[in-house]
Amino acid sequence: MNHSPKEAARHMRVVDKVAPLDRRGFLRGSGLGAIGVTVVPVTALAGRSASSVEQAFPRLGAAAGRTLVRMARDIFPHDQVPDKFYLQAVAPHDLASGQDAALKKLLVSGLSDLDERARARFGKPYAAVPAEPERVELLKTIETTPFFKAIHGGLVTGLYNNKELWPLFGYEGSSWQKGGYVDRGFADIDWL
Repeated sequence: MNHSPKEAARHMRVVDKVAPLDRRGFLRGSGLGAIGVTVVPVTALAGRSASSVEQAFPRLGAAAGRTLVRMARDIFPHDQVPDKFYLQAVAPHDLASGQDAALKKLLVSGLSDLDERARARFGKPYAAVPAEPERVELLKTIETTPFFKAIHGGLVTGLYNNKELWPLFGYEGSSWQKGGYVDRGFADIDWL
C-alpha cells in the first residue's frame, strides 16, 4: 500500500532523535556514581512492603528475596521500572526451589557465595553494597556460574515478557492484528 508523503506522515509517530541523558549516564560521566550517590534502600520496594518480600519468598527467605531483587535491578537496570516488577520476575525462583531441591541448593549456595564475595571486598552483604558500579563489579565475577545464568535467564522472560512493562520500554506489542509495523512506526527507527 503506497501512501503519499502527507498520508504517511499522518500514520507515523514522532520519535525524539535526541537521546535524553539518564541518571546513570550523568552519574557515570560525573564520577558521582562511584561515591554512592545512587543509593536506593534495598527495602524500599516501590509499591511493596517488606512483608510482601517475605510473602513472595517463604522458602528462601526475605533476605534472599531482597538480594535477588537488587541483583535483578543491577543486571537489567531500568530506572523507570518499579521494583514490584523485579520482585515478580524473581519470585518464581522461590516457588521452583520448593519443588526442586537441586535448584534450591543452587540458589542458596549462589546467594551465599555472592554475599561472601561482597563481604570480602566491601565488608557487607551484596544487597547492602550502596554503589551500583561496585555491585555490578561483583556480578561480573559470577556471571559464568550456573547461579547467575539461572537468575539471568529467568529475568529475560520475567521482565521482557510482562505486557504491563511493554509501554515503559516503548514496545507497542504484537502488530499483525493492527495491520503490521509498516503503517505503525516501521520508519521510526533512527539507527539505520
